[in-house]
Amino acid sequence: MSVATLTKKILHAALFYEIWDAMKVTFRHMFHRPITFQYPREQRTLPDTHRGALSLLRYDDGRERCVGCDLCEAACPSRCIKVISAEDPTRPLQRYATEFYIDITKCVFCGYCVEACPVNALAMTKMYEFSTHDKRTLLFDKKRLYDIGERHLSDAKKYLYAHNQEKNVEESREYRYYFPQSVLKATQSTPKHLS
Repeated sequence: MSVATLTKKILHAALFYEIWDAMKVTFRHMFHRPITFQYPREQRTLPDTHRGALSLLRYDDGRERCVGCDLCEAACPSRCIKVISAEDPTRPLQRYATEFYIDITKCVFCGYCVEACPVNALAMTKMYEFSTHDKRTLLFDKKRLYDIGERHLSDAKKYLYAHNQEKNVEESREYRYYFPQSVLKATQSTPKHLS
């Protein structure tokens, strides 16, 4: 080893050269804007296409949109949705969901159930905080899904508009599909596209 390299090593050790070299990186990044969010004080702005908690929606007049067709249950890849349906006694030939369950611990938030729904009864919201001490509270029933839908209605509508599931016009508030009529008397008015 030469005298020059030995002197250089001693100077580097005496002046803590590695520490000063690392401090250059620290000082260089000290005056940049921070890129981390101070969660939960700061909330990130989520896009309209964000896939958060599922919710059930109602029509503007308060009627349930869900017709109990079980298409969401069939489309779900993780089998976390359970729908039990029955015929509506007030409107013959039409069904409704008597029970609706979603196990959020199994849900992969893929959005297939929302796409499969023919009447846009399901939508995803921007709600993503599910922390709990009891896993059984993450089994969402029909009542809780409607509560989420009422609290986050604007987010759910924005999700449907962003994914072209529903348009923000008057015609979209009707059923996309026309259900068969009773032989005795009509249970719903004929849609505009069929009259």
